[in-house]
Amino acid sequence: MPEKSQKYLLLLMGVGILIFLAHLDVIYVNIMEARNFITAREMATDNNWLLTTMNAEPRYEKPPLPTWLTAISGMVFGFKNLFGLRLPAALAALLLLYSFYKFGLKLKAGQKQSFLASLILTSSFYIIFMGRNGQWDIFTHSFMMLAIYFLWNVLSSSKNLWKNALFGALFFGFSFMSKGPISLYALLLPFVIAYGSIYGFKNFRERWKPVLLFVFLGLVIGGWWFVYVRLADPVSFLEITSREAQNWTSYNIRPFYYYWSFFTQSGIWTIPAFVALLYPYLKNRTSNKKAYQFSLFWTLSAVVLLSIIPEKKSRYLLPVLIPMALNTSFYIEYLFRKFRDLPLKEKWVVYFNHGLIAAIGIAFPVVGYFFLELEGYWFWYLATSIVLFGIGVAKIYYLKNGKYPQVFYLTVAFICGIIVFGFPLSNAFLENPDFKNFSELREKTEKTGLPVYEFSSTIPEIIWEYGKPIPELDEDNLQLPTEDKFGLLVMEKDSSLIKNLAPEYKILSSERYDLNYVHPEKSGYKNRLIRNFYVLKRQD
Repeated sequence: MPEKSQKYLLLLMGVGILIFLAHLDVIYVNIMEARNFITAREMATDNNWLLTTMNAEPRYEKPPLPTWLTAISGMVFGFKNLFGLRLPAALAALLLLYSFYKFGLKLKAGQKQSFLASLILTSSFYIIFMGRNGQWDIFTHSFMMLAIYFLWNVLSSSKNLWKNALFGALFFGFSFMSKGPISLYALLLPFVIAYGSIYGFKNFRERWKPVLLFVFLGLVIGGWWFVYVRLADPVSFLEITSREAQNWTSYNIRPFYYYWSFFTQSGIWTIPAFVALLYPYLKNRTSNKKAYQFSLFWTLSAVVLLSIIPEKKSRYLLPVLIPMALNTSFYIEYLFRKFRDLPLKEKWVVYFNHGLIAAIGIAFPVVGYFFLELEGYWFWYLATSIVLFGIGVAKIYYLKNGKYPQVFYLTVAFICGIIVFGFPLSNAFLENPDFKNFSELREKTEKTGLPVYEFSSTIPEIIWEYGKPIPELDEDNLQLPTEDKFGLLVMEKDSSLIKNLAPEYKILSSERYDLNYVHPEKSGYKNRLIRNFYVLKRQD
């Protein structure tokens, strides 16, 4: 690797480490993480490495590779260590940055532009969100990006065809083993469409066999687990598969145009990403028009393919951010070269975009002082204020002097500053006076040997915090426990059930558990995270 390219890669990894690893354990566990962490914990504690479970029930919706990695990390660091549980996803994000940078070099747009594109990717909102959460999307797309890198080598070079096909198939399979065909459809297929449309499949006669190996071996590596589960537990597998298939056409249904604001998911790069999509404006301003056409076509193909699927969620746009970061870099590279000499009619967009970021940084000390509960967080507030205020002032200075490269790097530094210094302040918003964790309930009940059941609805976050499976009583076919004395978790809306049990059971005690970290009067407060806990004893 050339010395300059190695320098860019080291800098990129340094930024990635700050963004994905700093304060990785600060934010509390969300519902998606809870599902995944429960499955990982039950893998390790119950030896469910192939027939995966959640709350002791089959969970075959997602293939197990990321869960394996998380379970191993949990065994090393402990299952109460959030840093250890989120570490595999963060490392997958770093792997994505590495493979994306290496892929960018293949486009011959230059080492510096590949570096710029990678910085855009690592500081994009949903990449940060997924890379810092124990969710499996980052795994499937990271592995697929590596597969695409090797597939590019197969399609564009006559050297080491079989070697590249073999490695590409390996990571293709890993992607499939992370979240099924999601990335195949949303990242690989758009890549193939864009590559064929812009570069063409030249000399395909000598490449079709390695390509066939790539596809066939990738499907074998990625598909064996599905075959195994289908044979080992056919009833549960078919039931779960049928339910998942129905969700694609009946759950979270959104119109075709729902994803048309996809560029906003890049967060701080929203405006540059939008400008980069304006082909008539940028086509003759880029230094590599063909590579720009390829990145644009790859991005738009991914959006169109995702729009066809009836079920839509914002996080499904994660794969679009990968080619879009590459596409945005063509506009950024143009600004690096020409910003000082641009007419005002082109500069105002840059002034508005970066001026807004600078204003946020300058305003933070005042806004944070009045809106944050700073007791116990003064150090982080002062550090964040100094960093963001300083970056804001510096951005205005360099904008005024027409030095866009410094403005760009300060934007990346702005994101790093928020994560390194500002993330601990997120706890200043967590002020629920009624908070009571379900881990306390487990400690109490284990001391007395009291069995605990849940009525009607098991919530992943509750199961995760409780620390082990909680048997669920079916509302439609209610069969009460056989024990004379037991504990029952009930949602507040279902508390009337306890009154109906009064003739047969005596209420020995009751408690309220509230897993909400936010204040009851704030929008993030969820009633589903509240339970009344009753200790019941059968009447003689």
